[in-house]
Amino acid sequence: DIHFEPFEREVAVRFRIDGALREVTAPPKRLMNAVVSRIKIISGLDIAERRLPQDGRAKLKLGDRVVDMRVSTLPVVHGEKVVMRILDKSATSMDIDSLGFDPMTLKEMKRVLQTPHGVIVLTGPTGSGKTTTLYSFLKHVYSPEINIVTVEDPVEYQLPGINQVQVRANIGMTFAAALRSILRQDPDVVMIGEMRDQETLEIAVRAALTGHLVFSTIHTNTAVATVTRMADMGLERYMITSSLICAISQRLIRMICPKCKEPYTPSPALQQQLANSFRQPSVEIDLWRGNGCAFCNQTGYKGRLAVHEYMTMTPKLREMIIALRPETELEEECQKNGMRTLRQSCFMKLLDGLTTVEEAVSLFYED
Repeated sequence: DIHFEPFEREVAVRFRIDGALREVTAPPKRLMNAVVSRIKIISGLDIAERRLPQDGRAKLKLGDRVVDMRVSTLPVVHGEKVVMRILDKSATSMDIDSLGFDPMTLKEMKRVLQTPHGVIVLTGPTGSGKTTTLYSFLKHVYSPEINIVTVEDPVEYQLPGINQVQVRANIGMTFAAALRSILRQDPDVVMIGEMRDQETLEIAVRAALTGHLVFSTIHTNTAVATVTRMADMGLERYMITSSLICAISQRLIRMICPKCKEPYTPSPALQQQLANSFRQPSVEIDLWRGNGCAFCNQTGYKGRLAVHEYMTMTPKLREMIIALRPETELEEECQKNGMRTLRQSCFMKLLDGLTTVEEAVSLFYED
């Protein structure tokens, strides 16, 4: 993302790179209006309207690449704040093998993607890479012999061979309305950008129960909490257990820069912090960190990778969900079946030297 922020005497320009905002050289304040007007023109916005927020989109040609740009404007005290999201499909890997799943989970994930019907749910906060993961699932199952339709808000990347529907709530094209129409289009696979309400959830589950494979997202903190969230939205538990194939919780963490990566032995205090954060015995281990170089802009980090928590439905888990067993017991049962929690997955990335202790611990600061 690129942020243009007007203040009383200056303009701030910040780039969000690998999840963190960094300030860069900004144009003079006197040029801000011209910059905003130009951005509005190329993204199809009304340059005369400065009192209301606006959203637009544009395609830019950068050398031999064509990238999409989403633009959002917001009136603030000293002008209009502009945020541009650059969507470069060529820079985003949509191969399921490169998503960061551990080998066992990847094998299981490929197996469930061959299931002819059911619901696969991704969970995680905004900006955790859920859409990229969903697109990788679509790419993995794509074949000219099947009909894939998506309903999204917004459509982030245009995928060849896949019919993508843009939600337009202002004219009545909501997720639920679009989904009803999609199901009359003879789909084999349906992707729903987000199950935001009971109506959308119920239609999605009915679609799964009538022979469709459904991918979607929902907002929860853990994979197991997906069950609770679906029940809280009004879905009967027998419907959940009949339709849900698996739930995957996902987070993104920054990777150590490969150019300036170096090992070190953490202090006893840091080792104890690790033991507390990851609920592991306190043992001596060697860790890695980035020293900072020109390649990573002196940050010590370059790129991000996903950590996952994968819950798959089993007969025993179905019984426990119907019996209203608490989330703690459901999680224990999942771990007996081989589920690695987000905390455990993050700890493994740390031991593998892929990320720093500071980055790993930051995911669990709330604990």
